[in-house]
Amino acid sequence: MTQTPQSPRPRPLRVLAAMSGGVDSAVAAARAAEAGHDVTGVHLALSANPQSFRTGARGCCTIEDSRDARRAADVIGIPFYIWDLAERFREDVVDDFVAEYEAGRTPNPCLRCNEKIKFAALLDKALALGFDAVCTGHYATVVLNEDGSREMHRASDMAKDQSYVLGVLDERQLAHAMFPLGDTLTTKDEIRAEAERRGLAVAKKPDSHDICFIADGDTQGFLASRLGGKAEGDIVDESGTKVGSHDGAFGFTIGQRKGLRIGHPAADGKPRYVLDISPVNNTVTVGPVEALDVTALTAIKPRWCGVAPAGAGTYTAQLRAHGGETPVTAELVGGTLNVTFDEPVRGVAPGQAIVLYDGTRVVGSATIATTDRAAGTTRPGESGAAESGAATSDTAAPQATAPQATAPQTAPPQTAVPQTAVPQTAVPQTTSVS
Repeated sequence: MTQTPQSPRPRPLRVLAAMSGGVDSAVAAARAAEAGHDVTGVHLALSANPQSFRTGARGCCTIEDSRDARRAADVIGIPFYIWDLAERFREDVVDDFVAEYEAGRTPNPCLRCNEKIKFAALLDKALALGFDAVCTGHYATVVLNEDGSREMHRASDMAKDQSYVLGVLDERQLAHAMFPLGDTLTTKDEIRAEAERRGLAVAKKPDSHDICFIADGDTQGFLASRLGGKAEGDIVDESGTKVGSHDGAFGFTIGQRKGLRIGHPAADGKPRYVLDISPVNNTVTVGPVEALDVTALTAIKPRWCGVAPAGAGTYTAQLRAHGGETPVTAELVGGTLNVTFDEPVRGVAPGQAIVLYDGTRVVGSATIATTDRAAGTTRPGESGAAESGAATSDTAAPQATAPQATAPQTAPPQTAVPQTAVPQTAVPQTTSVS
């Protein structure tokens, strides 16, 4: 399909810039305003009881962050507001995160936030107020095709590409998304230098890491405070023989090697890794690293960045926010995505998101429901894994070789389109957001 830059817009777009208080969102808002759009900044208050200050690069959504965002808006010269979405964030992101871990699955809260908050609750309110688009500091590229359809591609700067966590956006959401940082060959150091040139005080502010609502980075402690009181459970080997005990299955991740508290070595003397986590009977299963090899999976709740593909097709898949690509064959059957890997991969478990790519184009995403191991067993969706905020940070199993480590392709510069590819007659949504 031929892709061309959008023709000159007849009027500036009304853009709502989500400003977290960090450097990326500040520069994105500044670029949108500089491009001639009518930009309004908004900071999302996502915590009912925000801390006053951040702890280094951990967490976000503090009072300090809201003040940084306001100061940036003042420098850019745009109106600024703070919207309270704490209750919606708690229900759709935090409670979901806890419930998924309780069920033995491994959620990615960043994907859920993009799907339910930034490009749902925020976008719906923005459209209802007459805005044309929501602008964020994500690194991804929107392409406008000659037929008016839109595609999302990887960012030009692959070191910062965030298309994986945006893979949940559907065609409607993508039509109102603006990513000013994604279509330029700009490194993070250059973004900081640009912020400094613009007089933005956040130029040297550390990036946020880990999970924003777990500021101290202690995911296990966070989960224990909400899921504590579990009875002691067994650690068993693949034959079901008890080899140790634990204080809560949520404290383990698939691929974990250290901290298993197993009193004696395996018969072959080799390390053992967490293979499965079953919250139903509070059991953790361990075994050799080879038992982690996954050859196929099924995924549910597919979301497509455009028209859903028909029939089986070959793609590359990304399984983690910072992972590489691996070749796969995928087919949508009913509401289930069936995926087969060209070569076995490791560190895959229910709850994680799989995002499919056709070259640099994001095809869509789905939530992993079951995995098929090389040994021929199917692991149901009651397993945990080490994606995004794993309960512990102990050493994980070595990753499979070859395809999984393949570096994602770089988006071709000629496909990058100015971020004005947003309809001017948006239909207002009626979703009520406080």
